[in-house]
Amino acid sequence: MAENRKGTDEPMDARRFAALADAYGSALHRWPQAEQAAATLFAESDEGRAILRRAGRLDAILDRHHVEAPSRTLHSEIVANAATQLRQGRHRRFWWLGFGLAGVGLAGAVAGLALVTVVTPDSASEHYVMDANATSFGDAGPEADTEDL
Repeated sequence: MAENRKGTDEPMDARRFAALADAYGSALHRWPQAEQAAATLFAESDEGRAILRRAGRLDAILDRHHVEAPSRTLHSEIVANAATQLRQGRHRRFWWLGFGLAGVGLAGAVAGLALVTVVTPDSASEHYVMDANATSFGDAGPEADTEDL
């Protein structure tokens, strides 16, 4: 945030110059455009040259470091492991979908059983006799009262 407040017309101090050298290295062309003019002026001072020499040594150390490319065996193992993980993930989703559908079916069966248990009249009652036209929800026979509809 302080980087954005610095303008090109403000002189650069050693602390800011050192922070930029640590972040961007000793090559001033890699530094942010807004900082390059002030950095070029400060780099001509003894303190600026000392900071750039230290940053240049770090740049040289980092430039010498090389990372080997992965072997074909490692590459093949990574690709095979990724394929296995994808396949297992698909199988898990398939089984969870099946469990979800079974759960919905079971919930429907339990709800239906509960409804029938609550709505069905007691069979020991002397006043109600179930016949062929009766359902758990009432009489569905031809004599049912349909005038109220």
